[in-house]
Amino acid sequence: MSEPLWTSDAIAAATGGRATSPFNVTGVSIDSRSIDAGDLFVALAGVRDGHEFIGKAMSDGAAGVLAARAVDAPAVVTGDTLKALEALGAAARDRSKAVRGAVTGSVGKTSVTQAVMAGLMLAGRAHSSVKSYNNHIGVPLTLARMPAATERAVFEIGMNHADEITPLSKMVAPQACVITTVGPVHTENFADGEAGVAKAKAEIFAGMGKGGVAILNADNRWFDYLSGEAKAAGLEVRSFGSSATCDGRLIEFQAANGCVMVQARLHGRALDFPILQTGTHWGLNSLATLLMLEALDVNLDLGLAALGSFEPLAGRGAERQVAIAGGAFTLIDESYNANPISMAATIQSMGRRSGRKLAVLTDMLELGPDEAAFHASLAEPLEAANIDLVFCAGRLMKSLWDTLPPTRRGGYADSAAALVPAVVAALSPGDLVMVKGSNGSKAGAIAQALSALSPGEPG
Repeated sequence: MSEPLWTSDAIAAATGGRATSPFNVTGVSIDSRSIDAGDLFVALAGVRDGHEFIGKAMSDGAAGVLAARAVDAPAVVTGDTLKALEALGAAARDRSKAVRGAVTGSVGKTSVTQAVMAGLMLAGRAHSSVKSYNNHIGVPLTLARMPAATERAVFEIGMNHADEITPLSKMVAPQACVITTVGPVHTENFADGEAGVAKAKAEIFAGMGKGGVAILNADNRWFDYLSGEAKAAGLEVRSFGSSATCDGRLIEFQAANGCVMVQARLHGRALDFPILQTGTHWGLNSLATLLMLEALDVNLDLGLAALGSFEPLAGRGAERQVAIAGGAFTLIDESYNANPISMAATIQSMGRRSGRKLAVLTDMLELGPDEAAFHASLAEPLEAANIDLVFCAGRLMKSLWDTLPPTRRGGYADSAAALVPAVVAALSPGDLVMVKGSNGSKAGAIAQALSALSPGEPG
């Protein structure tokens, strides 16, 4: 029988709480809707008090509860369940000898984190964030779920405001970190715009001890600033980019339909390796991944094997063939999120592909006072990539729509749902269709509608 993740006594010791009866758990959950048998259910306060769902969690198989008051279930009772979750995460970190890495950045955090995890899994007992668990709840939850025997772990850390990353970095205490890039994301929350975003990303260094490794994007305009901050924190800087001075240097990214080769240099050593990702930004992402794996003591052969089999994540570049009358079109689902950097990179990647190209775009959110200009500026990469038709949904995308030449206009609607019929009507067999936008602007609903088409529908 495998060791439990936590015993009630260990939970009580970590959190300063009181165990009402003995129990063992094999997982930790904060959501009663996704309880696995043997989980510890953490009753967090929120829009709804988690204590209201203890009965459901127990009936669905939870083994015990972390609660803020006496409950009718095996429990550890503590004063503040969020603080208790943080304490449980810190205890998981301290009892494990795992080497830890952290990933942040304006674009690509989740994908790079999961690519690193693919390499860690090949090297031994590994642990990582799931989905985009990167905030003040997701990070301690990920730590609390880490088994004591873990050898290597990687954590995603995100932010919307200043002073959010610092406590999360101190919680994880990583030996290595990656900042994928810095750009105009969440700028509405920073009085100094992108400079504020760069400062916030540099907070990742706050939890790292001297001698740690900071892996930074040398092609990003904030590299010198971030490099200076990292060195001031006593960290070793390793860089990825297109310059000959980079530790990981991208030489060429050769993408044909469904096949990509990366030509690179790693510490001067020539590398040519295949990846399954077709987005051009994956040239740099792959090098960031290899440098992080190196810092976490994973050998290069395992890193290359991981990259060679790592498939695009749902909503982040996953592709599928969708049958319609007369054939099929290729759907590129980039609907999970969007900002000016990722939009431009994805559009550029489309431009390298063959066939008629349709871009279906919804609003990019949280861009601040320059939001209209950011949307309008997408006309330039769309023209450079020779995108055939552009479909726009939302108030902000109207700025792009008004900038497009008539020959490139596919259709405009106020909402994502209202745009779907125009896209469907324009489809032809052999088309390459990319859907991208922010979560809040419902790009995912368009991708879902297109993926659900049947051959009998118009298109």
